[in-house]
Amino acid sequence: MSDIHRGHCFCKAISWQVVGSPIRSVYCHCTLCQRLHASPFIHTIHYPADHFKWTHAEPHADHFEKYPVLDKPWKSRIRCRHCGVMVGSESTKTNNYSVYGAVLERDEEGQIKSWEQLKPTAHMFYGTRYLDVNDGLPKWEGYEEQSRLFSAQG
Repeated sequence: MSDIHRGHCFCKAISWQVVGSPIRSVYCHCTLCQRLHASPFIHTIHYPADHFKWTHAEPHADHFEKYPVLDKPWKSRIRCRHCGVMVGSESTKTNNYSVYGAVLERDEEGQIKSWEQLKPTAHMFYGTRYLDVNDGLPKWEGYEEQSRLFSAQG
């Protein structure tokens, strides 16, 4: 199992790496993620900012766009200028980067590398879920361990 995890957008114009174990790895069901990703939920993996590094050609900022979240001015979403894929977000409030599971590096069989270390441990913002997910993971009303637990079994 590697301590370096990599990812990239669809066209590979932007790429990044994170080091170590995540602070949090969860499925997020908040309405913001649903709307920004046109998806019922996303797999978000949080790291301290100093564990995150861009690895594509410099100048790095020429290859991505940051979109501030209107209701949360400390948070920005990051997407590729070329293919439009959303690869993560940045929070100046918590000094964290969040990377998205769907853009993690995969092996020859299409499986996410280091899955055991990066797989989600819970669902958050499950109260605004688009659909029920019966996977046995805990379901939290808000952030994991910081809100009401809907179900410990799914």
